[in-house]
Amino acid sequence: MQAWRLFTSLSREQRNTFTASFLGWTLDAFDFFLLTFVQVKLKDDFHVGLPAIAFALSLTLMMRPVGAFIFGLLAERYGRRIPLMIDILFYSIIELCTAFSPNYAVFLFLRILFGIGMGGEWGLGASLAMESLPAESRGLFSGILQQGYACGYLLAALVYGLVFSFFPAALANWRTLFVIGVLPALLVVYIRLNVPESPVWERQQQRHRRAGISPWQSIWQAITSRPFLFIYVIILMTAFNCLSHGTQDNYPTFLQAQLKIGVTGTTIITAIANVGAIIGGTLFGYYSQRWGRRRAIIIACCLGIIMIPLWSGWLKIPNVSLLYTLPIGAFLLQFMVQGAWGVVPVHLNELSPTDVRGTFPGFAYQLGNLFAAQIIFAQALLAVNLGQQKIPNYTAALGIFSLAAFLAVIIMTAIGQEARGIDFMYTKDEPEISAQEQPI
Repeated sequence: MQAWRLFTSLSREQRNTFTASFLGWTLDAFDFFLLTFVQVKLKDDFHVGLPAIAFALSLTLMMRPVGAFIFGLLAERYGRRIPLMIDILFYSIIELCTAFSPNYAVFLFLRILFGIGMGGEWGLGASLAMESLPAESRGLFSGILQQGYACGYLLAALVYGLVFSFFPAALANWRTLFVIGVLPALLVVYIRLNVPESPVWERQQQRHRRAGISPWQSIWQAITSRPFLFIYVIILMTAFNCLSHGTQDNYPTFLQAQLKIGVTGTTIITAIANVGAIIGGTLFGYYSQRWGRRRAIIIACCLGIIMIPLWSGWLKIPNVSLLYTLPIGAFLLQFMVQGAWGVVPVHLNELSPTDVRGTFPGFAYQLGNLFAAQIIFAQALLAVNLGQQKIPNYTAALGIFSLAAFLAVIIMTAIGQEARGIDFMYTKDEPEISAQEQPI
């Protein structure tokens, strides 16, 4: 009932803003995850190994900080709304161009450009949404917003299953998937017609004009006055990105290359996993409003560690097929992974100084992606090296990396700060944490 009350308390403009931010992140993730389902097919087409295709995913992640920085600076200067529209158009067009890659080198170059576009979206959408919503509803909507990522993964799984199961043979290929990936460009029309600018950014611009401060001076002052906060959040997001990408990106390849599960099975298991992710992220985001941001993250991660054996296929129940146990493990593990992630949008935006909220959360998030990017390639390499008879051992690789990532998130969250409920309109010598700081 409380969650429903928060939904109905939003104005029409607030609902439109949140919807646009959610869809932007969903479609961004959709375009990214299409590649994870066709690594084996791309390997054959381009005549390279699986680690080489996994490296393309890593390159995309490595370029995301560039996009976050570029579009974040644009957001501080021109507002959140216009840069968001430009960014969505950019990554949609690059996705379409990927469909026509003539060789592996061009494919890699386009995935680099896509990484720039993907990196810009999260920070813009998250700051626009969090700055437009009431403080008491941030936890719930943070959880829902972050699950745009899981919804994008789910959508990619469904499109993959549709194309390879029902399309004519001439169209049932990876290039068709990337042509479909241009559809997010249509979201720009919705944003243009229905989404207003962030009220916090507009207030900030008025304050800068009165004080005679340029946006660049404001950004520099905010960074130099809080260097340890910036370093801490980057390390925290490195751990978080190791957790998400270490449990998601190679999972379809694990199902296909190691377990030899076909299109239908891969689609069903990844869809079930992302249903769990959506539910978990929403619930933990909502309860973080009551428990505190850090406590919610730590609880989710501790429970997630327990789910690793069932999710990775390491725990085998006698006389029970993995086709029955893997969906349960995938559901439960992603429930916890995205449960922790559901707190991230609100937690980063509350920790961020007002003057750099368009840049700081997204840039810190994507720098974490940069430092965590090699986990996909490293997992694939380890799986190949541990495998036998040309069958990679993703069970061991996924289990090792996911355990380390869960522990890293727990440690970094435990030593951090909290700013639950901070006033985003606060403008005078803004403190790093609010008076509502909560202990674990």
